[in-house]
Amino acid sequence: MKVSYRLLIIAVLFITCLLTANIIGSKVFTLGTLALPAAVIVFPFSYIFGDILTEVYGYKQARRVIWLGFACNLIFVFFAWLGGLLPPAEFWGNQTAYEAILGYTPRLLGASVAGYLAGSFLNAYILARMKILTKGRWLWSRTIGSTIIGEGIDTAIFIFIAFYGTPVFAAGMILNHWLAKVIIEIAATPLTYKVVNTLKKHDSIDTYDMKTDFNPLSLREKSASSR
Repeated sequence: MKVSYRLLIIAVLFITCLLTANIIGSKVFTLGTLALPAAVIVFPFSYIFGDILTEVYGYKQARRVIWLGFACNLIFVFFAWLGGLLPPAEFWGNQTAYEAILGYTPRLLGASVAGYLAGSFLNAYILARMKILTKGRWLWSRTIGSTIIGEGIDTAIFIFIAFYGTPVFAAGMILNHWLAKVIIEIAATPLTYKVVNTLKKHDSIDTYDMKTDFNPLSLREKSASSR
């Protein structure tokens, strides 16, 4: 399949949301009685763009972008870590702040990677399978349904690995984070419809993963049919 610039734009937006979430995730804010990481305002958009990728271009393209996002995240973390190791100039007094924002402990990095991969691939798989079952109808059911499960698994894995055994861990953290992400997905549904319909029209593609190998590690090229 010829790769359109629109596919590249969605892929870039997906990865940008992922990296932005990792950077601002150390900021915690309060919403009423809830304490939430700032990443909750942007990370759900990576799922929205993931939904668009799968719905329009198919699971194979979504799989490539998910792995690309994973690689970009590792590159970012590596160079952020390397930057932290560089000796700070005597007049620069922000080393502690740098490490607080951009420093990643192995535990947090592992939690982030595990949650992202499990949630993103599950989200793409469910949406692709639901599209076949619904014969392309009821897009809202696929985007919201896949997000409910994908974001739920992502959130549960991340919070459990990152915070279990610490004083801040509570089961309510998982529920609050998950609800906030799902609400954003639901609110963005009209925009998702508009973007999906525009891409399908201009790229003349509407992919159904009828014969797709859904193995996240598969490198096979033959995977889908378009209508």
